[in-house]
Amino acid sequence: MLGIGLALVLLAGLALVGLTTLSNRYDRTVTKEQLLDADARTDRTDLDGPLNYLLVGSDRRPGDSGPDQRSDTILIVHVPAGQREAYLVSIPRDLLVAIPPGNGFGGGQDKINAAYEHGGGGQAGARLLSATLHRLTGIRFDGAALIDFSGFRKVIDLLGGVDMCVDTEVRSIHTNRVFPTGCQRMDGAQALDYVRQRYDLPGGDYDRQHHQQQLLRAMLDSAGRADLRSNPVKFDQVLRAVGGSLTVDTNGVPLEDLLLALRALPPDGMRGVQVPSSPQTIDEVSYVVLDNGGNGLFEAVRGTRVPAWAQANPRWVTRL
Repeated sequence: MLGIGLALVLLAGLALVGLTTLSNRYDRTVTKEQLLDADARTDRTDLDGPLNYLLVGSDRRPGDSGPDQRSDTILIVHVPAGQREAYLVSIPRDLLVAIPPGNGFGGGQDKINAAYEHGGGGQAGARLLSATLHRLTGIRFDGAALIDFSGFRKVIDLLGGVDMCVDTEVRSIHTNRVFPTGCQRMDGAQALDYVRQRYDLPGGDYDRQHHQQQLLRAMLDSAGRADLRSNPVKFDQVLRAVGGSLTVDTNGVPLEDLLLALRALPPDGMRGVQVPSSPQTIDEVSYVVLDNGGNGLFEAVRGTRVPAWAQANPRWVTRL
């Protein structure tokens, strides 16, 4: 299933309706779990300085069971100090990594989206995925969210759809629906179907990552048009749909503090970032491998140099 890292920024936009009301209602609907491995978690409980959050997209909630537990969308959301911009770093689903042992898995090399599956999905799967990312990047996270994107289809419909601009005509391998080029309004089912596509696109999975990032911005724009502040009924419906689709780990930070810190984040302050990497076939299996260890991206995310890195590497950065 697809995933978009919209949880934190969408909630930040909704915080304008009323921070106390928002946090109280949201707190009653969202599931709270320990999603981060101990080694992948920051040891601070404040929001000073740059922030890094792990967002994992899945169509299964904790407690679900079944053979298909892979998480095909993994994003690191980096918010520099000041909370005036955010960088959505898409981790390629086929990235070749060393997955550490955990939850009965003995460890070994595999695609990074398999870490969630090897961990058993849900809470344990997210912890093994966070441990894998920490081993790969050295990044420790200030929080995490597991997103059930089948639930976000309802959010898009409640917002009246989203405006998406299709750059390359593509036929869905899931529904056989054709998406012609040009800007168009999509409902929840159409939008989520579109951003799942990667076959027959010039950039393959890299195009899919970009379309997912575009959907995040489109949802924020739709939330602004919906004027939720003047429609408390719709606001409550959207809030419940968002909260019911999330499992969160705030690392001990009160939800109200988190929303207060992120509420000023403007939609036009978001940048989409792709990890410097390239496809490679190894033993007849298609993987993605890092270019020069990520070309300094992960070191920048660990510190305060992401804006400078983005300026120096425009090939991998998109203004959303």
